[in-house]
Amino acid sequence: MTSRFTELAIDCRDPERLATFWCEVLDFEVIDRSEGKVEIGSWVPTVEDVRARQMPPTVLFVQVPEGRAVKNRLHLDVSPIDGSTEDEVNRLLRLGATRADVGQGADRSWVVMADPEGNEFCVLRTLAPRA
Repeated sequence: MTSRFTELAIDCRDPERLATFWCEVLDFEVIDRSEGKVEIGSWVPTVEDVRARQMPPTVLFVQVPEGRAVKNRLHLDVSPIDGSTEDEVNRLLRLGATRADVGQGADRSWVVMADPEGNEFCVLRTLAPRA
């Protein structure tokens, strides 16, 4: 018997706002909505697909009354696929992300950012083909 990693749940104050932000970041779509919850993904999971093979997890934003209090112990890393890391950082800033300092120091190959609710994430090296 085994399990599959099917979704990452993120507590937040405004699920709609974060879902909109992360859909833009990841080119995902909203695949489900219910009271206080929004789920996004690159595909609509079915039991058969999940049982057959590992599939990309979805992201579920769950409304909670409290705000974030401490540094995240778990965070997302994203890699640009069709531009430079710097171009992607600038795009994410326009979408509402901010740069974050979690003590990473200077001269790193990644950039630490925060989503509109302050959840940290990293932008890693680009995966775009070199010219």
